[in-house]
This record gives sequence, structure tokens and C-alpha cells, in this order.
Amino acid sequence: MNEKQYFAERLDDQIKWYSSKSSYNQKMYKKLRLLEIVAASMIPFLSGMSSMIPYSEWIIALLGLTIAVTAGSSALYKYHENWIEYRSTSEALKHEKMLYLTQTAPYGNDERFQTLVSRSENIMANENQNWLAYSKKNEKSETLKH
Repeated sequence: MNEKQYFAERLDDQIKWYSSKSSYNQKMYKKLRLLEIVAASMIPFLSGMSSMIPYSEWIIALLGLTIAVTAGSSALYKYHENWIEYRSTSEALKHEKMLYLTQTAPYGNDERFQTLVSRSENIMANENQNWLAYSKKNEKSETLKH
């Protein structure tokens, strides 16, 4: 694989993927947190107005359920953690690419392309190892629960 192919088929593609996944996870995290905050802040308000609002007990119960579901979803899907992890990986890959393109150390020698590939692949491998470790940890805790 030559330099042009590596950029097109691997590095730029991975930067785009991590950036896209980071944005998605950031949006989901913020939406769920906002929904949780709004629902939680409505409960005391509705509790104080319960005599004036029909079915307020049901509304309060629904808001409590909403809080539980949003908090559980956020914990289950790890939107905040994924957002940070994917953003960090994307930025690290962009950093390596910029150093390479500007021929800044460690890319000022004859083996700069091999150095780029090695360092970029290590960044991606580390992120994959983190994901694998997380998956195994969750699998183990699920097995212990049953």
C-alpha cells in the first residue's frame, strides 16, 4: 500500500469514522442528559401544583420513569465515554497526519511513511484494545449476575 492509498483507504477513513461516531455519541449524551434534567426539574414543580393539575400523580410517575430510562440508557450505551474516546482517537490521528504532512518530528527522515503507518495503527489498535477490554469486562459482569 502506498502513501496515497493509505491516506484514502485507511487514515482519512478512520479519522472520519471516529469523528462521526464521536459527534453521534456527543449528541445522544447531551439529548439524554437534557431530557433527564427537564424531567427531574418538573417533578417538584408538579408536586407543588398537584391539586391544580389533573392526573399530576401519573405525570410525575411518567417523569420518574423517563429519568430512569434516560439514565439507564446513558449508562448502558456509554455515550459520554464513547464521545470522549472517539474524539481523542480522531484528534490523535489528525495530529499524526499533520506532523507527517509538515515533516515535523518524528517524520523528518527517510522512513516517515512507515513511521506514520506504525504510529497511526498503534493509536487505532489501542482504541480497539480499550473497546475489547470494556466488552470483556461487561461480559464478565453480566455472567456474574446470572
